[in-house]
Amino acid sequence: MSRLVRMDSTGHSQLGEWAGPGVDFEEAAAKFRAELEEGYIGVWDHRDGTATQVRELPLDADFVILRRPIAGG
Repeated sequence: MSRLVRMDSTGHSQLGEWAGPGVDFEEAAAKFRAELEEGYIGVWDHRDGTATQVRELPLDADFVILRRPIAGG
C-alpha cells in the first residue's frame, strides 16, 4: 500500500493511500496537487536512503512526503 503524508506541526498527517490506479490514487493525486499549490514540496522517498523531488504523484511510489521549503538566508 502506497502512502502520501504531509509533515506538519503534529509530526505528520496521512493524506492518502492507494494500491494502484483507480479512485484512491486519483483522490491522493488531487490532494497532492492542492498541497503543492499551498507551497509544499513533494518528495518521493525511495526507501534506500535516496529521495527525488516530484511535481506529480508517482503511481509506483511507496511513500511520498509533502513538506515546507527549508527557510534560510
